[in-house]
Amino acid sequence: MALPAPDTRPDDALLLDAYSATVADAVDRIGPAVCRIERIAPAASARQAGGQGSGFVISPDGLIVTNSHVVGDARAVRVAMPDGSSCEGRVLGSDPDTDIALVRADGAFTDIAPLGDSKLLRRGQITIAIGNPLGFEWTVTAGVVSAIGRSMRAATGRLIDDVIQTDAPLNPGNSGGPLVSSGGEVIGVNTAMIRGAQGIAFAVASNTTNFVISEIIRFGRVRRAFIGVSADTVALPRRAALLAQVSSRSAVRLRSVEPEGPAAQAGLKEGDIIAAMDGHAITGVDDLVRLLDAGRIGRETACKVLRRTGVSQITVMPTARNG
Repeated sequence: MALPAPDTRPDDALLLDAYSATVADAVDRIGPAVCRIERIAPAASARQAGGQGSGFVISPDGLIVTNSHVVGDARAVRVAMPDGSSCEGRVLGSDPDTDIALVRADGAFTDIAPLGDSKLLRRGQITIAIGNPLGFEWTVTAGVVSAIGRSMRAATGRLIDDVIQTDAPLNPGNSGGPLVSSGGEVIGVNTAMIRGAQGIAFAVASNTTNFVISEIIRFGRVRRAFIGVSADTVALPRRAALLAQVSSRSAVRLRSVEPEGPAAQAGLKEGDIIAAMDGHAITGVDDLVRLLDAGRIGRETACKVLRRTGVSQITVMPTARNG
């Protein structure tokens, strides 16, 4: 029996083939669950001009994730799938502070896009964006994770924390579509690009998306405690972790502290590193978002803070986040 001929292609060609296969496999897994979202006007069920974006199905009973700015104030949307089918869906809830909305579409769905764990992301990891940019349906672009734990300003004026920066090209219409890992899991929800800047686009991380979805399902809205900070995820040196008596390798650094806010009144300052809150390790911005739920409103919350002068225990009293 003759042995197969050895592959004599250059190493670069083999690597490109492997990269192409990885991207194509991820698209094959997630692509069929990506949909086009169009707003339906309240009167006469006419479509609203300009109210169009992307979304993706996360459950067989028709739960669909998209952007808050895609659905706007609409209560109903039209959902179009890659196989040509379409149906109506109702908006279950929308959270402008994270630009995430949840839709329930009519019917049963077999193609699902699972949400992955964005905490496992690393800079340089392959990212794949799927959506409907500029009306070109179910377009795929690819890039890498440029940065994690970013903050960006939402339409409400508040900062969205736990944002992924990617260089996967995005255009209007990509909004609400999935940012996918090479393993075929959704790691973020595409939300924005910076006009005039090449290679800078953003997605809300999947862990924050999961939190928002669960709040909308349970309460119809996202309930939050507010301390008045914006933060970034940063590496936590081993010596600092030992000093703070935590085992995590990352924490959050305060980028800004609102004057007269609960954090400022408690003595927190820009540049402070929060390693734990009420005994729970804060390994990333998503932990901070998750822990500041409605249960902490009006309740003293102990923060373990790292500064150049050492470790401090600072007690903050979160207030209700209105709007």
